[in-house]
Amino acid sequence: YCLGSGLSWEPRSRAVEQVHLRCTEGSLEWMYPARALRVVLEPNLSSAQHTTVCIKPASDFQGASIYVERAGQLHLVISEAEAAQPHHVSCFSAHTPQRVALFLQASPQRDISRRTASFQYELLSNQSATGPNFKKMALVEAMCRPCDNVELLMAICSSDFVVKGSIRNVSHDSENHVSQVDVSVQKVYRQKNRIFQQDEASGAWRGPIRTLRQCKVKKGGGDFLFTGNEHFGEAWLGCAPRFKDFTYVYRAARERGANPCEFQLN
Repeated sequence: YCLGSGLSWEPRSRAVEQVHLRCTEGSLEWMYPARALRVVLEPNLSSAQHTTVCIKPASDFQGASIYVERAGQLHLVISEAEAAQPHHVSCFSAHTPQRVALFLQASPQRDISRRTASFQYELLSNQSATGPNFKKMALVEAMCRPCDNVELLMAICSSDFVVKGSIRNVSHDSENHVSQVDVSVQKVYRQKNRIFQQDEASGAWRGPIRTLRQCKVKKGGGDFLFTGNEHFGEAWLGCAPRFKDFTYVYRAARERGANPCEFQLN
């Protein structure tokens, strides 16, 4: 997490302030944006597997536009107007994964009223991508086709969340091409953050999972094993087999010694 203010700079200075961020995910908050800020993402990676950058502006993002710097040229990633759209996320390929330079250009303004240009960022691996189009966050993670057995067995080992539950409701956001699956949770096997929580009044566990609308998820009966990864504090659907089908696949793999990790079925 990085916090800075444009008020701390010398008024007559033409120098561009620069910050270096070394995590694969994080956030930046630039209060009272003035002139420009160069943000260099330099994750401590030995390999170049993280080759997609995704940026999600805060809901109250104001006062700047975000560019990516490539070969000395600036390319617009998110304009100030676009940043005001709810759930707006922009993703782009990083030509040099070890060093990505973002450029925040402050918008001209006459007064000194409080504005804050803040955003979250993530560096993602292209290995999970369904195609070269990274414009929508969902396209990086969501897969509409069913997972095969190998993918399913890997999903229970490597996913950010693994929960057993049923579908309470499915709602659709046409503007952002996203569906939300509200899940009644019977058991939380793993979760990175507290997306699935217990309701204090009823004692029931529940939580939302997002996926592409084009996946045409419908409300259906029965228990499922929901797996997937978290992006910007939201759960995105990966493999989601019926629980009885998963149990069969896992037990068969365990008998052959082909299960990549141990999973506590009971």
